[in-house]
Amino acid sequence: MCSDKTGLTYADAGVDIDAGNALVERIKPAAAATRRSGVMAGLGGFGALFDLKEAGYSDPVLVAATDGVGTKLRIAIDTGHYDTIGIDLVAMCVNDLVCQGAEPLFFLDYFATGKLELDAAAAVIEGIAEGCKRSGAALIGGETAEMPGMYGAGDFDLAGFAVGAMERGCALPDGVKEGDVLLGLASDGVHSNGYSLVRRIVEKSGLSWSDDAPFADGPLGAALLTPTRLYVTQVLAAIRAGGVHALAHITGGGLTENIPRVLPEGMGVRIDLDAIELPPVFAWLAREGGLDQAEMLKTFNCGIGMVLAVERDRAEALRTLLIGRGETVCTLGEVVAGEGVAYTGSLG
Repeated sequence: MCSDKTGLTYADAGVDIDAGNALVERIKPAAAATRRSGVMAGLGGFGALFDLKEAGYSDPVLVAATDGVGTKLRIAIDTGHYDTIGIDLVAMCVNDLVCQGAEPLFFLDYFATGKLELDAAAAVIEGIAEGCKRSGAALIGGETAEMPGMYGAGDFDLAGFAVGAMERGCALPDGVKEGDVLLGLASDGVHSNGYSLVRRIVEKSGLSWSDDAPFADGPLGAALLTPTRLYVTQVLAAIRAGGVHALAHITGGGLTENIPRVLPEGMGVRIDLDAIELPPVFAWLAREGGLDQAEMLKTFNCGIGMVLAVERDRAEALRTLLIGRGETVCTLGEVVAGEGVAYTGSLG
């Protein structure tokens, strides 16, 4: 018996396999540029192989981290600026890895959307490759998921997965004690946390993403998409130089919540806020949003993206090393007996 009905295809359901294949081919050169010792295969397999011995490790411990970029992604989508959000994705993972004392080895991404738009997806993943290249990690795989009905037109979501390694016995934090000096490394702006509040403040201000930023040159949307700073190579050099006892990546929760995560029981810190040069974006957010200092310090990085707790007699040498590698470094305070974070001085 014959039927006139035409059978459905996967494309009719909204999934374009050819577009996915085209994306893989387009991003292969960007991924290849991140190749490092230990990588055993290119993109396209069911899994990715990595040889720890070839990477130079004799008795390695693996460290893994995963993250996203939060609602900063909404600004990238609304403005159509996709080229830096991938750097954010990498930074949020590898900056965490290095806090454990690990060298990032490889990275995988997950890109999910309702309908794959090749140019947008390629720009995002090329940004991921750039972040990997800057941090010494290889982009060795990922997943692009086209899921009609799950996302609105033009929307997508991102997740990242990083794996690093260290030799056994080298994990941080280790040896934190009273009197250790806190070195703060400057951020490049808001990084990738607090954007639900940032977006609420922008809405309250009445500004659009295309309006001039009140705190920087250029459009507001572009200014707020300044990518998260990558601290990996600089901080690894400091660790290898000796004297680093702990590192804290200042993400959601700000200085108030993140520094205590790397302190032993019975230890706290005292921080001199007058030592921080508050970037103009934070002064604007505080003023426009009516945010008090405590709210700022537990929501945003407030100009400090990474904190190192270091041996007192190594502090100046490490400060000099980090400055030589392009970091802006301030002496924030010290580790003290007690619990939590005590502040002196004021922001701004």
